[in-house]
Amino acid sequence: MDYSLTLYAESDLPSSALISLGKGRRQPQSPFSGSQEQAALPTGCHPHQPQGELHSLSRSRRAGRSDSQSPQCDWLTVSEAFYNGHLLRTVSQRKCQFNSLSISLCLSAALQVSISLNKVELSVGESKFFTCTAIGEPVRLEWFNPQGERITSSPRVALHTEGVRSRLTVYNAIVEDAGIYRCQATDARGQTQEATVVLEIYQKLTFREVQSPQEFRHGEVAEVICDVISSPVPVVAWYYQNMEITEEHYSRFQVLPNNNLQIHKVTKADEGVYRCEARVEARGEIDFVDIAVVVNVPPVLSVTQLSFNATADYQESVTFTCDTSGSPDPEVTWHRKGLQLEPSEQYVFNVLDGGRSTLTIRNIRQADGGVYTCKASNKAGAQEKELFLKVFVQPHITQLRNVTAVEASAAMISCVAEGEPLPEISWRRASDGKTFSDGDKSQDGRVEVRGRHGKSMLTISGVKLSDLGRFDCEALSRIGGHQKSMFLDIEYAPKFLTNHTIFYSWEGNPVNISCDVMSNPPATMLWRRERFTISSEGTANVQIHAAEGRSLLEVTPVSDRDFGRYNCTARNNIGAKYQEFILAQADVPSNPYSVRLSAVSQRVATVTFMKPDSHGGVPIGHYLVQYKETGSQDWRHVKSHGVQMTVLLTSLEPNTTYEVRVAAVNGKGQGEFSHTETFQTLPIREPSPPAVHGQRGVGKVYRLGLVKQDDGGMPIVEYIVKYKTDKEEQWMTKLVPGLSDFALLQPLQWNTRYEVEITARNVKGLSEPAFYQFFMPQKPDITAESLFSGLGLGPVVGLGLAGLLLVLVLIDVSCFFLRQCGLLMCITRRLCSKKTATSGKSKEMEEGKAAYLGDGSKDPIVEMRTEEERGTNPDDGSPVNEPNETTPLTEPEKLPLKEENGKETLKPDMIEIKVHSENSLHTKHEDSKA
Repeated sequence: MDYSLTLYAESDLPSSALISLGKGRRQPQSPFSGSQEQAALPTGCHPHQPQGELHSLSRSRRAGRSDSQSPQCDWLTVSEAFYNGHLLRTVSQRKCQFNSLSISLCLSAALQVSISLNKVELSVGESKFFTCTAIGEPVRLEWFNPQGERITSSPRVALHTEGVRSRLTVYNAIVEDAGIYRCQATDARGQTQEATVVLEIYQKLTFREVQSPQEFRHGEVAEVICDVISSPVPVVAWYYQNMEITEEHYSRFQVLPNNNLQIHKVTKADEGVYRCEARVEARGEIDFVDIAVVVNVPPVLSVTQLSFNATADYQESVTFTCDTSGSPDPEVTWHRKGLQLEPSEQYVFNVLDGGRSTLTIRNIRQADGGVYTCKASNKAGAQEKELFLKVFVQPHITQLRNVTAVEASAAMISCVAEGEPLPEISWRRASDGKTFSDGDKSQDGRVEVRGRHGKSMLTISGVKLSDLGRFDCEALSRIGGHQKSMFLDIEYAPKFLTNHTIFYSWEGNPVNISCDVMSNPPATMLWRRERFTISSEGTANVQIHAAEGRSLLEVTPVSDRDFGRYNCTARNNIGAKYQEFILAQADVPSNPYSVRLSAVSQRVATVTFMKPDSHGGVPIGHYLVQYKETGSQDWRHVKSHGVQMTVLLTSLEPNTTYEVRVAAVNGKGQGEFSHTETFQTLPIREPSPPAVHGQRGVGKVYRLGLVKQDDGGMPIVEYIVKYKTDKEEQWMTKLVPGLSDFALLQPLQWNTRYEVEITARNVKGLSEPAFYQFFMPQKPDITAESLFSGLGLGPVVGLGLAGLLLVLVLIDVSCFFLRQCGLLMCITRRLCSKKTATSGKSKEMEEGKAAYLGDGSKDPIVEMRTEEERGTNPDDGSPVNEPNETTPLTEPEKLPLKEENGKETLKPDMIEIKVHSENSLHTKHEDSKA
């Protein structure tokens, strides 16, 4: 029986290249280049045989076997061939006797793995695949990533395995994909072989979302963004106007670590196109991007005139103007009360060259008054300015009523007025002429005026009887004025008009105890004695005499029982009050009480006290005040002036504690001392700033009046006067002695406003500064004042008298030659001893004088007024506003306000005065509004 043996000896053969042993028959044509043919692998052959058996077969070329137990073979033939570049050996054996036993010999090649590429460079975002091929009989092929993890197929990393081939595909590669990838083959016995491929991934130069243009605000730190990536890291350079930007040439420019360009305090001049250029030296790669830089300048808005005046209902118009600048050109809008104005018949908008915008308001009405806003805005920001339109309307008081209040309660008087601008409301108390304006308070703090939106409220806290009477409400504005009056009536409980409650008498001597009461409404009065009411008919020694507001109790003591306390009670619907009277025998005075210290300073204090309850029946002559330093035994004495209960203590030491007591002295002697009070004088401190008032002097001189205030306990050493113009920063200083009451500032500049600070100094230190401003007028023309400005008061008076004497001489000479009269005529006649008709000449002389006086002096009449006379009305002493540089030329004329007296006629509807000023109501359209 013939058999054929085929051996595949090379290890790189595919798994299908096997050795088979079978019957010798011809096989189909195979891809072998040799003469031998491949036999099919018998069933049951193991694909993986040891390589040693193969070698032994290879070496048994034409070897015979003679072992009786082995099959007998005539010869053994080995032939070689190549399969796809691999060496194959074929062993043929013929005439082998196996004793009817068929044996198949199966041999296989060694397991080997290879990858199509060993090293690959890949750019980020590109895709690549790798093929892994195994030789042998692998049961599985697996891929492992650079982290050693087995790769499973995914949308971005895909696996495709087919037989002994496996393809790994990487889509859209990223930097993290770089590393060593392994392909591992495993056979049935668990043996593995693997191959590797190195994947290197690099990032091409890429500019990520670089915007152009990039906008910045003027003056800020600008950062021009250039986001570029690559691997390795690129080198970035910036260019501007074809020149590379370096810190040496551009001090405000800096390239940041993140490759962005930083410009400190960017300006409009920095605008332009900047080039961001990136390079990768290793690959010679270069790329760039041009970025336009735009610098936006915030709007700058200016308004030449902020306030405008107009009169309602006179078809007037007002034009607001705003000038703007900025980059890009700002957009100008107009607003009122938070709303943007739209063009209409009333509102007309215009945009002029040079960034000027105007708003014209036509047909001004009362409701048009208020604040208007001009707003300029662009990308860099916004700015706005407010302009004010004031519309004038005649004031009118719409509400004012009479008020009745109870004493000690609060009275609230309301006065409501209309007008535009809202009129200023003031009050006048007719009882004393005292006036109150918004925010004013009386000295005692009881009367206060608060006003808002044309309504003024006069509040009187703790109403007193002195508040009874008429109050006038006056509403004033530039257009005119309106006045109404009301009456304040006060109801109050009975009040006793006298504090004389102690009466002295003796047995048989009658005494009248008077109970005087005032009240509204009137009160009823009765007397009591030891809780018993004394009948109006009286008793034998007690009589009652009644009158309006008075009840007189006449008592004639007959025994000690008639001396004691008597009670007078007064009552009305508001309340009841009583007062006790004491009928006592004469005695020495009791001690004063309620000793108080007031107006305590460093060296002066005022002692006040109440007179004794009893003067002992003898009038008190004076009071004795004793005081001493605490701890001292020596009392110092001060007598009061008569029965005055206020005594001034002088020559005290600062910051010292004193004790004081008071005793009353009458004709009988000195009474007991009061309770001792303790007080402490103030320590020495810095003085208070002086009160300052000014008066212009002669020429370039200004006189400042200095009124000393609190000197802090020590004399004022000097005043430090600092002054400068409002346009200068440097102060000029002048020292004035503390005893002086004025300071002269000279030489000053014409037509200049000055600011002054005055500080008082004592040994303790400096006071707070007092501030004052004044204005030097323009340089005057040559007048008598300027001619005599260099002379003192004496020479000026002398020159004036000399001029007057010269005028009299000229008049006398004229009379001598024209009318033969005058002093010179009399002297001539006496010297010449001529006789004249005395009566005729005298008559002529008198007629001449009368004629002269009748013609009137041709000299101008000059009225001299002092500063006080110029500032006050000579009739009633009220202040008069003198014209100055801020006084309107068209100030409306105020007519005198008429008043009506009498409670019965003071009704709001009856007392009403309106003041009109024609000049201020009408304005011409061509007149400018200020």
